[in-house]
Amino acid sequence: MDGGFAMIPMILVMVGIFYFFMIRPEQKKKKNLAEMRSALKAGDTITTIGGIHGKVVNIGEDKITFETGEDRVRIQVAKWAISTVGKSTEEPAK
Repeated sequence: MDGGFAMIPMILVMVGIFYFFMIRPEQKKKKNLAEMRSALKAGDTITTIGGIHGKVVNIGEDKITFETGEDRVRIQVAKWAISTVGKSTEEPAK
């Protein structure tokens, strides 16, 4: 009977380790991605989860329109499809 009670603290320790090494880092990563996507502005360079690069031209509530390359092709994707954001490429006023 005494052995069963000794196992409870060990299980709690394993749950704590699992939380700090698996769940908490994933939550932080999701929070950082959400903040990055909400801070997007026109002129930022982005990369989608599919590997397409471009410059943001319009931001909607849940969609983003961006241009790819010199031919100025515009693509519209969902905000969750943005993987990384580079620096703004706004050209300086002359």
